[in-house]
Amino acid sequence: MPILPSLLSELKAEFAGSEKGKERSIWFLHTLLAIILPFTSSKTSNLLRVFRVLFGFAEIGKKRYYTFIASPKIPWDRLWSRLWKMIPEPETNGRLIVALDDYLNPKTGKKIFGCAKMFDHAAKQNQSRYPWAQNVVAIGLLKMIKGRWACLPLSQRYYFPKDEISKNRPTFKSVEISFHNKHHQAVEMLAVVGKVFPGQGILVVADSWFGNQGLWKPLRKELGKWVNLLSRLRANNNLYGLPDSPSVKRAGRPRKYGQHLGTATSLAKANRERALEMTVNLYGRMRTVLAYEQIVMQKTLKCSIRVVWVYRRTQWVALFTTDLSLSVAEIIEYYGARWKIEAGFKELKQDIGSAETQNRNPVAVQNHLNFCMMATSLTWIYACHLNKTPSRRHAVKGRNHFAFSDVRRLIAKTALEKDFQLICPLPRKSIVNTFAAALMKIAV
Repeated sequence: MPILPSLLSELKAEFAGSEKGKERSIWFLHTLLAIILPFTSSKTSNLLRVFRVLFGFAEIGKKRYYTFIASPKIPWDRLWSRLWKMIPEPETNGRLIVALDDYLNPKTGKKIFGCAKMFDHAAKQNQSRYPWAQNVVAIGLLKMIKGRWACLPLSQRYYFPKDEISKNRPTFKSVEISFHNKHHQAVEMLAVVGKVFPGQGILVVADSWFGNQGLWKPLRKELGKWVNLLSRLRANNNLYGLPDSPSVKRAGRPRKYGQHLGTATSLAKANRERALEMTVNLYGRMRTVLAYEQIVMQKTLKCSIRVVWVYRRTQWVALFTTDLSLSVAEIIEYYGARWKIEAGFKELKQDIGSAETQNRNPVAVQNHLNFCMMATSLTWIYACHLNKTPSRRHAVKGRNHFAFSDVRRLIAKTALEKDFQLICPLPRKSIVNTFAAALMKIAV
């Protein structure tokens, strides 16, 4: 069976065998496909237009489709678990590399579920520091696909400030919401991943905001020895040497930490002369970097960590990991791959078009984001199964790898084949294929 029908048939199996379940499965698969097709954004009104014009669902009404988008009966938990298991060879060197971060989705309009006045630390001078936006905490699997790193969305949570919940705004009345900080939400999502992949090591890659005791302590408590952290040190973090083993037994408990070595900044200056050059796969190409490593203790994490200082001409970056088995090259490469979650947010918000939706119903808002994230992951899974590396449509200086949009075009071509209709039968035969072929010529 071709790749796309094979992947969609696995998702289709998670729906009930009743008449309603079968109908819901067909609508679900076509909605995923409508989001992936590079013809329009993923607004609900645009998806309905694709259903009617491109797929031939002429009899579907606006109210029926909008009710489906807001349906609480879509089995997202089972669908996500099945999708995670569909990822071919998800491990990298024997571990799952999971990126963690959050993003803002600015909105215009009131009574939109999840919206509040959120602080934007990356706001420019001409932008508001507290935009009206949704704040989404997300995790994604970092995986090498056809010679390039990619981030496959795995799960998400909407973050609600405690003050907004206490105000009991109208957007919260139809859904019971309790406050959870971002660290707790991250641990909750990673715990589900750990249950789907039992006994599998997980390396969480995050920036310095998440890379601290607030995440590490509950994460270690939940997943135990199977989880490790890779993040970035702050410039003022204090570091200590490993505790010395006393030759003579003394009264009292043994020391947990060695002598104070200094801050990340002072050690960066002191160890610059000891740094060695090495070649690392960083940001899509092999680069020569200057790095120095040292195993130290940190009181906030209460464990030994491997710290790698990466030097540039006038600046430096201190990376650390609790996984002492990682090499210096792996630490630098994996943290550099973390940037792919930022690229994934761009693919999700702009390429897929999730940022343009104006759904207000709580269930519809969450369903729509799940649809967009699953469509993004399905696109990358499709790329994993390709025999040949997709060719890049638009040449960009310094970028030789294929883009996310290149895979979407391949899926659009596959969706026009007759084999796809075997798993997702259209309601009637019409000029759909002719019209789709014309759109493909425009898109390609």
